[in-house]
Amino acid sequence: MLSRRLLRVKVMQMVYAYYNQGDTSLQQAEKELFHSISKSYELYHIYLLLLLELRLHEEKRIDLNRQKRIPSPEDLNPNTRFIDNKLLDFLGGNRSLLRYIEATHISWVDHPELIRQLFTEIRQSQIYIDYMALPESDYETDRKFLVKLVEKVIAPFEPLYVHFEEQGIYWNDEAEFVVSMVIKTLKEYRDDLGEEQTLLPEFKDPDDREFVKTLFRKAILNQAEFRKLIDAHTKNWDLERVAFLDIVLMQIALSEIFEFTNIPVKVTLNEYIELAKHYSTAKSGVFINGVLDKVVEQLQKDNKLFKSVLNVAAE
Repeated sequence: MLSRRLLRVKVMQMVYAYYNQGDTSLQQAEKELFHSISKSYELYHIYLLLLLELRLHEEKRIDLNRQKRIPSPEDLNPNTRFIDNKLLDFLGGNRSLLRYIEATHISWVDHPELIRQLFTEIRQSQIYIDYMALPESDYETDRKFLVKLVEKVIAPFEPLYVHFEEQGIYWNDEAEFVVSMVIKTLKEYRDDLGEEQTLLPEFKDPDDREFVKTLFRKAILNQAEFRKLIDAHTKNWDLERVAFLDIVLMQIALSEIFEFTNIPVKVTLNEYIELAKHYSTAKSGVFINGVLDKVVEQLQKDNKLFKSVLNVAAE
């Protein structure tokens, strides 16, 4: 499932776009938000399908070598440990993945050169070399190899990111989140379930979907009230000169503080401070932290904050 961190990023992107586009209705923007989330979930499946495409590429290479006019002993008796990987076998027949592929028509068929480049990178990696040199392997060995392969070779492969950015605006800056979902799936894939293993859902539960919808809507609908709170605690700042994304992030943070009493204030503050550090200016994290601390302090004094403030347990 998509993490709360990624869901917050999606809300941030769409609130920012909503104000910049100007002529978009709240309903249209909300629809675009959920479409963006579905594209992230699509990327999760594309990564899983990539593993199968790499296996297919190796199968074809082995087959072509066997058909050489004068094949070498290695061509005739190739090391097939990678294509025989037991987890890849299960993944290739996974019911959930096959249904998703059939419904969405995702495919790597038009990108053979990228697959070739990536597999060349894999074959040269020590992870692959060590795995292929093992005298024997079992399911656990196969699974650990795939996890390391994704973490150490596939995830850092820069041409993949270029490819994703070329395919659509919804895949920028989120591959890291999605890769963590793929790794979680591989680590938790049970051999006793085989092809029946369920994949991660788009949302952890209905609460997460409602979290996105409410966070987005309330951040916009309560804009005037939130801007007053922000303005009241930025007396030494000209809001016209503050990075607009910082204002958006504080607006969403206030939406979360007011609407979700089960999320401790400190958790909310930490989340948006981290988003500011990553997506806004070098000083944004400190600025947002200072302003929101003052806002929360004032809300407490006015008895307008009915939730935990100090509990910082992770979500």
